[in-house]
Amino acid sequence: MRRALAGIALAVTSMVALSFLIPLALLVREQARDRVTTAAEQRAAALSPVLALTTRRADVQQAVAELGSLDQLAVRLPDGGLVGSPHAPDEALDRAVRGRETLAVDTPDGWAYLQPVVLRGERVAVVEAYVPAADLTRGVAASWGVMALLAVGLVGGSVLVADRLGARVVRSSRSLKRASLALGSGDLGVRVAPDGPPELQEAGAAFNTMADRVVDLLAVERELVADLSHRLRTPLTALYLEADRMGATPSARRVTEAAGQLERELDSIIAAARTPLASAQLAGAGAGTAKPCDVAEVVAMRLDFGSVLATQQERPFERSLTPRPTPVAFPEDDLAAVVDALIGNVFRHTPQGTRFLVRVERRERHVHLTVDDAGPGVADPGAALTRGVSVGGSTGLGLDIVARAARTADGELVITRAPLGGARVAVSFALADTGGAAQR
Repeated sequence: MRRALAGIALAVTSMVALSFLIPLALLVREQARDRVTTAAEQRAAALSPVLALTTRRADVQQAVAELGSLDQLAVRLPDGGLVGSPHAPDEALDRAVRGRETLAVDTPDGWAYLQPVVLRGERVAVVEAYVPAADLTRGVAASWGVMALLAVGLVGGSVLVADRLGARVVRSSRSLKRASLALGSGDLGVRVAPDGPPELQEAGAAFNTMADRVVDLLAVERELVADLSHRLRTPLTALYLEADRMGATPSARRVTEAAGQLERELDSIIAAARTPLASAQLAGAGAGTAKPCDVAEVVAMRLDFGSVLATQQERPFERSLTPRPTPVAFPEDDLAAVVDALIGNVFRHTPQGTRFLVRVERRERHVHLTVDDAGPGVADPGAALTRGVSVGGSTGLGLDIVARAARTADGELVITRAPLGGARVAVSFALADTGGAAQR
């Protein structure tokens, strides 16, 4: 922006300077010429009374010497004699004598002024005032130099002022940019000091208002999440009581384990919601700062947990987990939530007894987690990936959670048709750099 403002100032000031300087330079040259030609005409006019009194060569020569140099003042006497050295062509002298008219003639070396003087007896003498070419432009170059210096100073000053104004604007806009990036990275405490032109000051004040509003909204959201999670403890307590009434049976043990897992998840949600700026800092930190976890291990653990429900619903399933390490820079709890969302979609959106397959593959730079099922499939994958839009009567947040997790881990989520006939949901995660372990 500074360069653009300086360029605009340079262009505008240069055009203004040229629009004034070019006519002024021509005027100075004309004035210099008029000054010396007027002086020459006055010298020629001063010699006319002398010729009216006498045309003797000696007297005229003395008068010429008193009025000016013989090189710049000459007289053609009525008898054809010459006093001084005329510079005008003979044709011009003859024309002045015959026509008795005043002439101004440009010569190769300067300018000549011819003034005829009519004497008694219809005799005609011609006075020539000559101005050398150097005298016609004397002082013009110096005047032009002064005007050029003034123009350069004017242009340079305007560019300097524009650069200083641009620097102020750029400084304010860069400060606003840095604050915006910091806010987007999770630093909710960042604010700007409004500076610069009034428009940027208003933008800075609006940014501070927006940041305060974001902090307030996040605080309300954290409280709502914490309150909602806390309200879930009532049905959780009921599950514990129901498990106690069931006695020491395998079903009671599974219910107790599931309730314990759910309680730990609720505790984690409440702790995260109650922690100031927790969500924003997690979003700003990115996946690169998370402790690496192994995808295959997390998938195996969650499959073991979900196998109980699969058995109850008579769902045959297969697992294909690579034996190679699959470390990703992603929190283990979040990865478990991704696996639960994918497997949970199979349970919720396919009939009981539907077969499914879970596969974990390691490739060059990514780990691919694929869940295939033999259900009806997804008619509109684009709609399924839209947050809050459900294609099966649920909340529509499951696949959105998976998609955001994939983007955080430098991967992607793709929904296609599975070889089993239903949907294939493939998620990729970038391999973590574990100092060589990931390269085995």
